[in-house]
Amino acid sequence: MRAVVVYESMYGNTHAVADHIAAGLRAVADVEVVPVTKATGELLAGADLLVVGGPTHVHGMTTERSRTQAAAAAAKSDGEPEMDPDAEGPGLREWFDGLDVAAGMRAAAFDTRMSGPPVLTGRASRGIAHRLTSHGLELVIAPESFLVDRANHLVEGAAEAATQWGAQVGQHALTAS
Repeated sequence: MRAVVVYESMYGNTHAVADHIAAGLRAVADVEVVPVTKATGELLAGADLLVVGGPTHVHGMTTERSRTQAAAAAAKSDGEPEMDPDAEGPGLREWFDGLDVAAGMRAAAFDTRMSGPPVLTGRASRGIAHRLTSHGLELVIAPESFLVDRANHLVEGAAEAATQWGAQVGQHALTAS
């Protein structure tokens, strides 16, 4: 099975989670991890599984405005948080607008969000999952959130949870074939 993990990351947390998800998937799949800016149709062609994730901004997926605000906040700080090297460019919303993949491809959605009840923090993964299914992809597992603390670092255990979730995604994708 060939899997592609596509991520949007502002401060590196979602990028780290994507890498951990890929580590879990590698037990059952050949995996490529790419930022949304490099997730081309050619790269996705022939993939059996597409896993997509991004940070939660203003209760959902990022917008051009929220990405600009995140970059401005990082510029004002003393290096914490630091921008992810691939943070520049369009986000998942814009990427989904041009997404062209084979209907029926298996998929999964994840996000990073602040620790707290989803009703207060929001969950980008819900919007990502909706976009995936509206493009004809089949979700193999419920969307998942990985938490960051107020200092914008992954909470303890989040990396391990992402690896475990990646393994679950792989198993569900295999049984869905």
